Amino acid sequence: MADHSPRLEAISCVSPAGTHRMAYWEWGDPHNDDVVLCVHGLTRTGRDFDVLAQALSQRYRVVCPDVVGRGLSDRLNQPLFYAVPQYTSDMVTLVARLQPERLSWIGTSMGGLIGLAYAGLIAAAASQAPKPLPARTTATLPPTGMRLDRLVLNDVGPHIEPASLARIGQYVGEAVSFSSFEQAVQYVQQTAASFGPHSPEQWAALTRYTYIEQGGKWIKHYDLALSEPFKAMTPEAAAQGEAYLWSAFDSLGCPTLIMRGNDSDLLSEQTLSHMLSRNKNAQAVRMLGVGHAPTLMATDQVRCVEDFLNSP
Repeated sequence: MADHSPRLEAISCVSPAGTHRMAYWEWGDPHNDDVVLCVHGLTRTGRDFDVLAQALSQRYRVVCPDVVGRGLSDRLNQPLFYAVPQYTSDMVTLVARLQPERLSWIGTSMGGLIGLAYAGLIAAAASQAPKPLPARTTATLPPTGMRLDRLVLNDVGPHIEPASLARIGQYVGEAVSFSSFEQAVQYVQQTAASFGPHSPEQWAALTRYTYIEQGGKWIKHYDLALSEPFKAMTPEAAAQGEAYLWSAFDSLGCPTLIMRGNDSDLLSEQTLSHMLSRNKNAQAVRMLGVGHAPTLMATDQVRCVEDFLNSP
């Protein structure tokens, strides 16, 4: 029988500023080596995947981290490390802990960018010859253990539309507070309208782990300093990052599903077409009535992911 609630685990990760703790939620058999890693968007948490994780947990071990700076994970002392390279390093540490025999990655928005960067590391490692150990032995260093067997990019690609970045930058560092949970739900429903239609219960679920009560007020459950890297980003750095992500995407040798909210302002139809033309392992599906990003709560969205993961 599958677990119907997640187990809370944690792992110690390292950054140039020191160590930090990353929390993650785990569903299904903890000894199952067929792992699905679900990585959330910029201001979200691993609990975004509760519905999907429950559906997948009969067949897979599903792991949903709170990326550092969010949810129950630590906050970084140096906010400029809130960036894809640090997040990718943390995921490498997590995968080493999980030791999967098969790894599928589901990345929503930022989580998809981290997945691409992770794939880039695999491609770089594959291009390097095994390193010999010291003299008097013929052994070689063991493989890194990094692998990627399937990838779901949920409404994201190497190129992000500037207008979408500007929209995101406006609210990330905005300090808001509410006197009741219901007011927080209303705020999320307004600011995340692009998620598409959801029931009142679903909107409450989308709020429950991204807002926390402190001192009688409901506030955002992430470090507002996440906005600092946005302010420090230069056009040159952005172009360099995009070039790396395109290179990583081109290197993907595993089946890749690109999900696009049909009204998305982050992943354009032009970028999607370009992605499909550049990598024969990629396929696409469009979610009608949804912008950025599909929450993977609706039945058709869950079934789409299930069918992709379960396909031969």
